[in-house]
Amino acid sequence: VVAGYTGQVSLGHAAFLAIGAYANAWCLSQGFSSFVGLGLAVIVSACCGLLVAIPAARMSGVYLAIATIAFAIIVEDAVVHLGTVTGGNRGMSVDAPMLFGEQLWDPWQLYLMVLVLLISVTMILMNLLRSPIGRAMIAVRDSEVSAQSLGIKVLPVKVFAFAVSAGITGLAGGLLAHYLQYLAPEIFGILLSIQLLLMVVMGGLGTVHGAFLGALLIGFLETGISIAKDLMPASIGHVAGLEPLVFGLILISVIVFEPTGLYGRWVKIKLYLEYFPMYRRKSFKRQRSYLKTERLK
Repeated sequence: VVAGYTGQVSLGHAAFLAIGAYANAWCLSQGFSSFVGLGLAVIVSACCGLLVAIPAARMSGVYLAIATIAFAIIVEDAVVHLGTVTGGNRGMSVDAPMLFGEQLWDPWQLYLMVLVLLISVTMILMNLLRSPIGRAMIAVRDSEVSAQSLGIKVLPVKVFAFAVSAGITGLAGGLLAHYLQYLAPEIFGILLSIQLLLMVVMGGLGTVHGAFLGALLIGFLETGISIAKDLMPASIGHVAGLEPLVFGLILISVIVFEPTGLYGRWVKIKLYLEYFPMYRRKSFKRQRSYLKTERLK
């Protein structure tokens, strides 16, 4: 929502994951059901996203990225110092999900719960993006000057998009807490934020399908890197920072050679098959991503 539909780059979404995870874990420790815990995770994360977005929405580009990184560092430090709630550096155990008075201990039960929430959130999000506010987000992403000339208030649209994105990320954090069963501050570092951005960029910016494709690719890539490190010589496989290096190289390669991501490549392949043998190489030449009105800046 933030990167693909409003053009804002956030490197602090791991903080919203942490907020949602700890909010859900705290509710479960107080005896509430997962309905209350996940609901609180969404509300608290969305409110924090709203507070961050109000000043950050006036920024763009690298300045926004720096601001969101600073927010992620603040949240990580807050988790450490709020030991009475989060457990601090000792960590915090997470109870099993509780629905309708029963705890879900089996992995397949958690899987079905996550699947139902995933489908529900995806349907809500796709309908939201087709609504007037969703089209306003796309207009702001393509050209803020043109959007303002059409009467769209750019700042509220950016703030709304950031709050929605933070709320969805908080829900994901609450579910991640159930999956991990134990929370520690170092889990929600800057590398996790980079991985979230990688999922969106590699899958395809501005597409819901791309988020799924990017998440699948990064998930399999992490497993593949772990297996490859064990097969490599110790002098290479045990080098610190190998995983961020691979992620960085892949991100640069995607931006340079395939800026539309995996979903964009799939669209090109599908159109190639549809128009074959009348397909021409220059049919899908990359266009500029800005309008002429942007040059007024």
